[in-house]
Amino acid sequence: MPDREKLKQQADIVSKQLEEHPDLPLEKRQALEKLVADLNFQLQMEPGAQSPSIADDFNKAAIEFESSHPGLAGAFRNIVTTLGSMGI
Repeated sequence: MPDREKLKQQADIVSKQLEEHPDLPLEKRQALEKLVADLNFQLQMEPGAQSPSIADDFNKAAIEFESSHPGLAGAFRNIVTTLGSMGI
């Protein structure tokens, strides 16, 4: 599966998991929704034009949610891995 499709699927998984965690504080939920929206926006850009900071942002989110929401953290780490394989 091409990396772009894989990232789209992973972004969809994160969105679904956010729906399954209504206990997330509103501020954190909005930040994560923005992060997913940023990823979806970057997927529309030409290869090589994506910002490498998106991987850092997902990595920080993975660390932050590792203990409280390990499923989300795992999804974030999958995104970081896929971004890395794309050179982002």
